[in-house]
Amino acid sequence: MTRPAPMDPGGSLRVVVVGATGNVGTSVVQACADDPAIGSVLGLARRAPDWRPAKTAWVAADIEPGGPDLAPLFTGADAVIHLAWKFRPTHRPETTWRTNVLGSLRVFEAAATAKVPALVYASSVGAYSPGPKDRTVDESWPTHGWPQAAYTREKAYLERVLDTFEQTHPALRVVRMRPGFLFKRTSASEQRRIFAGRLLPGRLVRPGLIPAVPDLPGLTFQALHTDDAAAAYLAAVTRPVSGAFNLAADPPLDAQVLAGILHARSLPLPTAPVRAALAAAWRLHLAPASPDLFDAVLRLPLLDSSRARAELDWQPRYTAVQAVEEFLTGLREGAGMPTAPLAA
Repeated sequence: MTRPAPMDPGGSLRVVVVGATGNVGTSVVQACADDPAIGSVLGLARRAPDWRPAKTAWVAADIEPGGPDLAPLFTGADAVIHLAWKFRPTHRPETTWRTNVLGSLRVFEAAATAKVPALVYASSVGAYSPGPKDRTVDESWPTHGWPQAAYTREKAYLERVLDTFEQTHPALRVVRMRPGFLFKRTSASEQRRIFAGRLLPGRLVRPGLIPAVPDLPGLTFQALHTDDAAAAYLAAVTRPVSGAFNLAADPPLDAQVLAGILHARSLPLPTAPVRAALAAAWRLHLAPASPDLFDAVLRLPLLDSSRARAELDWQPRYTAVQAVEEFLTGLREGAGMPTAPLAA
């Protein structure tokens, strides 16, 4: 496959990052700020942060319907990177739909109205239909999600939206990033709040303290350091590519690998009692992650990232194990950043 050559912008590219203060957004903003090809970064978030990376200005803006007109903020940009996403409240899917779907529609249309040359959108492995665990799939695998889980349902819906959007806006180069699970040290506090809540004491997640990791049927997934994902987003801005890109690092993570990280043993368990316990905790508002998302994770396919390696000249610097180890360190330390989503 021919590798698209990077453009030569001479340090003049203007990038707008929507959802710039979360796990992915902070890494993307930093990657853009560090790259000499990028002249300026405009970070959009519901709350402007105290964090001040180079070449970056901030605007507090909500993408939901009723929020400010986004097109003037996008005017003159060379690329819009759309990362904004709301995970909670999982008991109110209509609320997340308003931000994630209706808000994304506003971002897409504003990019078209402002005649932005490139739109880079954060899709996900969660957009994919259930798939195999014994082999990897490329970007042609169906993207119908897992219909019961709001997260995967919303990601799949936006894939259909972009199918039509690309046809009606052929002058706009659209890139869809589909990464596996993304971890870094400073995302630990945010991800603990989103997925585990009070059920995960961060200081106890250290090697030797957890005796066993449940070995559940289907518990094999892929992870990636968030900074490595950000490098792919940056490459999608500076190279004339379009379409979907899988992003994942080796090795795939299963109970045996996780047990090795935690110096524990893997314990084979049936899925039903674990799901029942999670469902009970979710109904009691003790755990924020829904049992439907648990079902989706067990059905996610494993991703082939060959296209990203070939066309984006992309190679993860961290293994999946290193990404998880760094995240667990962040959990124990209560790590974060001076942004509202990542606050420790």
